[in-house]
Formats: sequence, C-alpha cells, structure tokens
Amino acid sequence: MVEIIGYIATFLVMLSFMMKNVTRLRIINAIGCATWILYGFMLDSNPIIVTNVGILAINSGHYLEII
Repeated sequence: MVEIIGYIATFLVMLSFMMKNVTRLRIINAIGCATWILYGFMLDSNPIIVTNVGILAINSGHYLEII
C-alpha cells in the first residue's frame, strides 16, 4: 500500500509538468506534493516531508498570486 502512494505521487508530479496551463500545473503539482508528504509520513522520512512541504508552499504562493 505504501508503494502505491509513492507511485501515485510520482504520477501526479510528472503529469503536472505536462500541463500547458500554469494554474492547472500548480494545482496538480500541489496535489502531488501533498501525496508525497503523506508518503513521507508513512515512511517516517523527514527529507521527503520537508522537501515537499517547501514545494507545496511555493506552489500555494504562486497559485494565490494567480487568482
């Protein structure tokens, strides 16, 4: 089950980079980051958690500028 969460997170982040619309890219990438954070907690891996919290914050900040 844990690996499936990791694969879903990977898929979402990869999918986000295929978006031409920047807003959609930010939203899908943010969902991917949130999934990575969940995965990091499941593995008790602080580097995964910290990195993706940072990226999620960046995505959120850019998204709030867009709207």
